[in-house]
Amino acid sequence: MKLSIVIPAYNESKNLKSGSLSEVNEYLKKQNYSYQVLIVDDGSTDNTADLIEQQIKNFKNFNLIKNPHGGKAITVMSGMLKAQGEIALFTDMDQATPISEIEKLMPKFNEGCEVVIGSREGRKGAPLVRKIAAAGFALCRNIILGLPFKDTQCGFKAFKHGVVEKVYPEMLDRWKNHKTGGAAVNAEFDVELLFLCKKRGYKIAEVPVDWHHVGTERVQLVRDAIEAIEGMLKIRINDLTGEYKE
Repeated sequence: MKLSIVIPAYNESKNLKSGSLSEVNEYLKKQNYSYQVLIVDDGSTDNTADLIEQQIKNFKNFNLIKNPHGGKAITVMSGMLKAQGEIALFTDMDQATPISEIEKLMPKFNEGCEVVIGSREGRKGAPLVRKIAAAGFALCRNIILGLPFKDTQCGFKAFKHGVVEKVYPEMLDRWKNHKTGGAAVNAEFDVELLFLCKKRGYKIAEVPVDWHHVGTERVQLVRDAIEAIEGMLKIRINDLTGEYKE
């Protein structure tokens, strides 16, 4: 199988009713490679799981995985570890970055890259306060962890199967006891994931992708910023104390 796509879902009835999964299906069925789509429900409290089951009945190679609630990080990781494709991508249900942007990522794998991440250059349509917060986050990230990327938080990242097999189990083992509530975005997850990939020497490419701002109550700027900085400090401490395997 060429491509696996993992889509986390938590109380996504609004996006589902607007046709987000249909967009993914319409794009994929026109491609000439094999694929699978794994939608991982994070213990939604609305009718998300029922809507997904109804919508994917006639979609080829779409499957629903039902998880107890654990937050976005655990949801993504558990889906990625079930992915069978040579390349596995995780993306958001709202399709803020359209699935067609995978065409910008795939060529990088042919050039020898093992991890390719989308970058929301300019963040068109995002409120000014979000853009300022993102710039501050990037500065802290570079100072604390030495990560050179412009955008670690874009929910559009692809990995060679071998990278998933080696990095994700270790991360999931650490995150499985992570307590979370509600629609936690787990900003620390993306940073730790890229930190480990860089530490292990994987070739990483960052590619500009189209993105449109989708207003959501899930992003709570002050809380998420504090948690993200605390998370970066924890990652640095883990590294210094030998928590991460070589």
